[in-house]
Amino acid sequence: MKRSKAYRQASEAIDYERLYSPGEAVSLAKAHQVTKFDPTVEVALRLGVDPRKQDQMVRGTVNLPNGTGKTARVAVFATGDRAEEARAAGADYVGSDDLLERIQGGFLDFDAVVATPDLMGKVGRLGRVLGPRGLMPNPKTGTVTVDVARAVTEIKGGKIEFRVDKNGNLHFVIGKASFAPAALLENYAAALDEVIRLKPAAARGRYLKKITVTTSMGPGIPVDPNQTRNLTEELAEASA
Repeated sequence: MKRSKAYRQASEAIDYERLYSPGEAVSLAKAHQVTKFDPTVEVALRLGVDPRKQDQMVRGTVNLPNGTGKTARVAVFATGDRAEEARAAGADYVGSDDLLERIQGGFLDFDAVVATPDLMGKVGRLGRVLGPRGLMPNPKTGTVTVDVARAVTEIKGGKIEFRVDKNGNLHFVIGKASFAPAALLENYAAALDEVIRLKPAAARGRYLKKITVTTSMGPGIPVDPNQTRNLTEELAEASA
């Protein structure tokens, strides 16, 4: 694959034979962006789980302390007072049958979907559309709830959802490259703590097998998977 000059220069700055500390990886990612726009900083993990087994599925949410740098667009399936509460909380799209028809017609201009329990029978018809995109509401992630206002507020405030794929890989966003290094590290630590907390009891062997930090369209920076705790010093160094 032919790479851009900026990508090649960024890649040349990375020593792929070593594992960087989280702080080093964040600083390196910020220093070698390959896009003209403010890129998103992402983390990719390879987990030691077998997602084909239900008791080894890793899925959850976490509120990033410094947000994602992007205000998520939220669609809410609700009626009556719940619909009004969703609108007041800042939901971008609120409806029931009308919203269902729009989505069935190809409308997908949103980043998250919330639904009240009584409407999940209808929302279930959208499984083939929302499921593959990771947008299907789920009680486990707080997106099937009667408290739609709280769900909307959390999502717009920086709540992210993650789910391991069929190959044992898991991705999540920790902010924008314009964030201060300390803010990115704080988000990284919060998300990683939650992934570790959700380690399946049935998982055997090394859980965090590989971690990579990257920016939009940029090369991956290998991170030491053993550095998961006590990032205070890294935070202090990054903010210095």
